[in-house]
Amino acid sequence: VQLQAFGGGSVQAGGFLRLSCAASGRSFSNYAVGWFRQAPGKEREFVAGFSRSGNTQYYADSVKGRFTISRDNAKNTLYLQMNSLKPEDTAVYYCVGSRTVITSTMRLSSAYHYWGQGTLVTVSS
Repeated sequence: VQLQAFGGGSVQAGGFLRLSCAASGRSFSNYAVGWFRQAPGKEREFVAGFSRSGNTQYYADSVKGRFTISRDNAKNTLYLQMNSLKPEDTAVYYCVGSRTVITSTMRLSSAYHYWGQGTLVTVSS
Protein backbone atom coordinates (compact mmCIF):
# COMPACT_ATOMS: atom_id res chain seq x y z
CA VAL A 1 0.00 0.00 0.00
CA GLN A 2 1.21 3.49 -0.84
CA LEU A 3 0.51 6.38 1.52
CA GLN A 4 0.48 10.06 0.70
CA ALA A 5 0.08 12.67 3.41
CA PHE A 6 -0.94 16.24 2.83
CA GLY A 7 -2.52 19.17 4.62
CA GLY A 8 0.48 20.55 6.50
CA GLY A 9 1.19 24.24 6.67
CA SER A 10 2.05 27.15 8.90
CA VAL A 11 -0.28 28.33 11.64
CA GLN A 12 -0.08 30.40 14.78
CA ALA A 13 -0.28 28.88 18.22
CA GLY A 14 -3.84 28.07 19.13
CA GLY A 15 -4.77 27.42 15.52
CA PHE A 16 -5.76 24.21 13.82
CA LEU A 17 -4.91 22.04 10.85
CA ARG A 18 -6.30 18.87 9.39
CA LEU A 19 -3.93 16.35 7.89
CA SER A 20 -5.07 13.74 5.42
CA CYS A 21 -3.43 10.54 4.27
CA ALA A 22 -4.62 8.85 1.12
CA ALA A 23 -3.85 5.15 0.71
CA SER A 24 -3.62 3.50 -2.67
CA GLY A 25 -2.76 0.06 -3.91
CA ARG A 26 -5.06 -1.85 -1.62
CA SER A 27 -7.66 -1.30 1.03
CA PHE A 28 -6.24 -0.36 4.40
CA SER A 29 -9.37 -1.38 6.29
CA ASN A 30 -7.55 -4.24 8.06
CA TYR A 31 -4.36 -2.28 8.70
CA ALA A 32 -3.28 -0.53 11.82
CA VAL A 33 -2.79 3.06 10.71
CA GLY A 34 -1.61 6.17 12.41
CA TRP A 35 0.60 9.21 12.54
CA PHE A 36 4.15 9.82 13.69
CA ARG A 37 6.05 13.06 13.74
CA GLN A 38 9.65 14.17 13.80
CA ALA A 39 10.73 17.56 15.02
CA PRO A 40 14.11 19.05 14.05
CA GLY A 41 16.88 17.40 16.01
CA LYS A 42 14.54 14.94 17.67
CA GLU A 43 13.60 11.32 17.23
CA ARG A 44 10.47 10.26 15.46
CA GLU A 45 7.57 9.88 17.89
CA PHE A 46 4.14 8.33 17.87
CA VAL A 47 1.22 10.77 17.69
CA ALA A 48 -1.98 8.78 17.21
CA GLY A 49 -3.15 5.53 15.73
CA PHE A 50 -5.91 3.02 15.12
CA SER A 51 -5.70 -0.66 15.95
CA ARG A 52 -6.03 -3.11 13.08
CA SER A 53 -9.67 -3.69 13.95
CA GLY A 54 -10.23 0.04 13.82
CA ASN A 55 -12.06 -0.14 17.12
CA THR A 56 -9.38 1.36 19.34
CA GLN A 57 -7.62 4.69 19.10
CA TYR A 58 -4.32 5.52 20.72
CA TYR A 59 -2.83 8.93 21.42
CA ALA A 60 0.42 10.29 22.72
CA ASP A 61 -0.08 12.05 26.04
CA SER A 62 1.23 15.27 24.52
CA VAL A 63 -1.66 15.49 22.03
CA LYS A 64 -4.50 13.86 23.93
CA GLY A 65 -7.52 16.13 24.05
CA ARG A 66 -6.21 18.32 21.22
CA PHE A 67 -5.76 15.91 18.30
CA THR A 68 -8.34 13.52 16.89
CA ILE A 69 -7.59 10.67 14.52
CA SER A 70 -10.27 9.37 12.19
CA ARG A 71 -10.48 7.14 9.16
CA ASP A 72 -12.80 6.69 6.21
CA ASN A 73 -12.36 3.15 4.95
CA ALA A 74 -14.64 3.79 1.97
CA LYS A 75 -12.27 6.54 0.81
CA ASN A 76 -9.15 4.74 2.03
CA THR A 77 -8.19 7.90 3.85
CA LEU A 78 -6.85 8.66 7.31
CA TYR A 79 -7.19 12.04 9.01
CA LEU A 80 -5.63 13.90 11.90
CA GLN A 81 -7.51 16.90 13.20
CA MET A 82 -5.12 19.05 15.18
CA ASN A 83 -6.58 21.76 17.40
CA SER A 84 -5.03 24.13 19.90
CA LEU A 85 -1.69 23.77 18.20
CA LYS A 86 1.46 24.62 20.10
CA PRO A 87 4.94 25.55 18.86
CA GLU A 88 6.16 22.19 20.15
CA ASP A 89 3.85 20.49 17.65
CA THR A 90 6.12 21.75 14.88
CA ALA A 91 7.37 18.69 13.00
CA VAL A 92 7.15 16.66 9.86
CA TYR A 93 4.12 14.41 10.20
CA TYR A 94 4.07 10.95 8.64
CA CYS A 95 1.17 8.62 8.13
CA VAL A 96 1.94 4.95 8.65
CA GLY A 97 0.38 1.55 8.18
CA SER A 98 0.97 -2.02 9.18
CA ARG A 99 -0.81 -5.35 9.06
CA THR A 100 1.25 -6.81 11.88
CA VAL A 101 1.38 -4.20 14.60
CA ILE A 102 -0.15 -5.20 17.92
CA THR A 103 -1.08 -3.24 21.01
CA SER A 104 2.34 -3.55 22.59
CA THR A 105 4.10 -2.27 19.46
CA MET A 106 1.58 0.37 18.46
CA ARG A 107 3.84 3.26 19.46
CA LEU A 108 7.04 1.91 17.88
CA SER A 109 8.06 3.34 14.53
CA SER A 110 9.85 0.09 13.69
CA ALA A 111 6.51 -1.76 13.78
CA TYR A 112 5.21 0.00 10.67
CA HIS A 113 6.07 -1.15 7.17
CA TYR A 114 4.38 1.58 5.21
CA TRP A 115 5.21 5.26 5.47
CA GLY A 116 3.94 8.32 3.65
CA GLN A 117 6.34 11.00 2.50
CA GLY A 118 5.63 13.39 5.37
CA THR A 119 4.01 16.79 5.53
CA LEU A 120 5.46 19.74 7.43
CA VAL A 121 3.51 21.45 10.19
CA THR A 122 4.94 24.70 11.55
CA VAL A 123 3.37 26.39 14.56
CA SER A 124 4.58 29.87 15.44
CA SER A 125 4.19 31.52 18.82
